Amino acid sequence: MQTESTTHHPATERSLSAEIKLYYDLQPAGSRPAPLLIALHDYGASKRQMMREAQAIVPEGFAVASLQGPHQHLREPKEKGGPLRFGFGWLSSYRPEESVAIHHRALLEMIDSLIHEDVADRNRIFLLGFSQSCALNYRFGFTHADVLRGVIGICGGLPGDWETNEIYKETKTAVFHLAGEHDEYYPPSRVENYATQLRTRARDVQFRSYDAGHEIVPAMRDDIRDWLSLNNT
Repeated sequence: MQTESTTHHPATERSLSAEIKLYYDLQPAGSRPAPLLIALHDYGASKRQMMREAQAIVPEGFAVASLQGPHQHLREPKEKGGPLRFGFGWLSSYRPEESVAIHHRALLEMIDSLIHEDVADRNRIFLLGFSQSCALNYRFGFTHADVLRGVIGICGGLPGDWETNEIYKETKTAVFHLAGEHDEYYPPSRVENYATQLRTRARDVQFRSYDAGHEIVPAMRDDIRDWLSLNNT
């Protein structure tokens, strides 16, 4: 019996654009326009968790916004038999440049909207990131060099392309990096040169280490609050 031969043509990858919604919580200040702190959570957390953290940090008179990452995933129940939980992340290892673009676009649109609503003072925008969002925020701050008054990184890293990407610019944005001496993900040996590296593009850089692991401890909150008050003038 003769069988027909099947010719397989090579498959090609295509793409299409689809709209997604990103969500954020907002706490306006009593007076407007106000200095604005935008706080971004770590991997697996959510905007609600980071809003609580930001509220514990921010000085009086600040507006606060907490943006939620675009990549949703399921998490284990808190207790056996309980409902599955969900968490959010910022970056995927598959085509990470697309996640970076989403992060930049979301921040720019949020900032523009809050300025036009008279919620935020365009000259006093501060960006804070913990863990995974730290390097992403540095990418944003050094790409859009005239947008932020200050950027704060807690227990996180620098962009992997810090030395090679020519898009990063010098900026007057103040930088405050906080590290944990017992951080299992970003130990002292990994972060010891961060201040020097950041100073290649930023004039005002502070780096402090704390008796902490991969976490935000009270001493960090106090120092961030003082730093925000100082740089808000």
